Amino acid sequence: MKLGFIDYYLDEWHANNYPAWIAEASGGDMRVTHAYAVIDSPRGGLSTAAWCEKFGVTRCHSIEEIIAKCDGLIVLSPDDPQMHETLCALPLRCGKPVYVDKTFAPDLETAKRIIANAENTPFYTTSALRYAEEYRDIDASGATGLFSWGPGQFEIYAIHQIEPIVMLMGEGARRVMCLPGRGLTTLAVEFASGRCATLACCEAGGDFGMRLFLPEGAREIRVQSDYFRRFIAKLVAFFRDRKPPVSTEETLRVMAIRGAGIKAAKKPLSWMNI
Repeated sequence: MKLGFIDYYLDEWHANNYPAWIAEASGGDMRVTHAYAVIDSPRGGLSTAAWCEKFGVTRCHSIEEIIAKCDGLIVLSPDDPQMHETLCALPLRCGKPVYVDKTFAPDLETAKRIIANAENTPFYTTSALRYAEEYRDIDASGATGLFSWGPGQFEIYAIHQIEPIVMLMGEGARRVMCLPGRGLTTLAVEFASGRCATLACCEAGGDFGMRLFLPEGAREIRVQSDYFRRFIAKLVAFFRDRKPPVSTEETLRVMAIRGAGIKAAKKPLSWMNI
C-alpha cells in the first residue's frame, strides 16, 4: 500500500519518523512512497527535494498528483494547523483513507469547515497521547475531575492533554478559565454537574501525567509508554480497514475546548464559554 505525505514543509519530526515506523508496524506491506510540500523548510532544514532523496520518496508537485499516485494520505503540518483547511480540501473529497495530524485546526470554526467539506472519504485526526498504554481500560465514568500536566507551549502541545481529558471525561464541557504564569499556562475546564479538569503546560519541558479523581479515590497516571508506536499501529489498522477510530464529534469537542482556551489566555481569570 502506497502512502503519501502532504505537508506544509518536510524535515520536521513527524515526517522524519513516521516512514520507518509505518513500514515496521505494517510488516513492510505499507510504505510512504510519495510526498508533497508547499514550501522548503523555513527552519534551516532539508529542502523538499533533499528530504525526498534522503528518505527514498518520490516528490510530487501538486496535491492532485499525490492523490492520484497513492492509496492513502497523511496530511502533516503538525505545528501549523492553519494550513490544514487548504491542505485537506482535495484529500477529504478523494475517497481514499486520510489521516490528518494534530492539531486538526487552529479554531473550532475552521474545524467545522474542514469536516463539512469531507465527502465519501474515511478520515480522522488524533493526538498520539490517546494511545498511551497508561490510559487503557480506565473506567472514568464516575470521575469527578482530574488534574493533567505536560510539556510545551499551550497552542502547540495542549492538544496532547485536551484529547485524553475529553476521552476520559466525555462531553459536557461548558466553560474555561486561564491562569497565566511565566512559562506555565494553566487552564481550568468546567464540565456539567460540577466536574472540573485542569491542565498545565510547562514550556520548560517534562513528562505527561494526570491525577484522576474517582469514587474509590485518586489515581495517578505517569505516561511512560511508547505511545507513538501504539498510535502508528492504530494508523496502519485504519489504512487497512478504512474505519476511523476517532469520531468527528469528539474531535469537535477537543477543538472547542482548545479554541476557548486560546481566547481565555487573552483574558486571564475570566470564564470563557465553550
